Amino acid sequence: MSFSNYLENKVLGHVFGATPYTAPSTLYVGLFTSDPGEGGGGTEVSGGSYARQTIAFTVTANQASNTAAVEFPTASASWGTVTYAAVFDAVSSGNMLAYGALTTSKTIASGDVLRIPAGDFDINLD
Repeated sequence: MSFSNYLENKVLGHVFGATPYTAPSTLYVGLFTSDPGEGGGGTEVSGGSYARQTIAFTVTANQASNTAAVEFPTASASWGTVTYAAVFDAVSSGNMLAYGALTTSKTIASGDVLRIPAGDFDINLD
């Protein structure tokens, strides 16, 4: 996963510019059918009972991994082919913090549920 431009600027300001950054108390994962890029574009899934879900992480060495499984609501309509996921600081709108391509894209039809098992959503820094 890559940091968004927003988070890169916050980290640089915090570490090198003496501009404090307070991490959000709750993080949310959103799904995309196209690459959001560092600027936060792309096409986020919408409709069909879709909603961003909360996600929590543990950090070990240079990796943050989700501590618990994340389960999205049962799709009540097609969500298309999900190819990317991103972490946000709000349940809607807000700022994208990090994003990355799924290892395997997933086509979500009505009645499907997308699950991310614990430990399968990783953010690495090296």
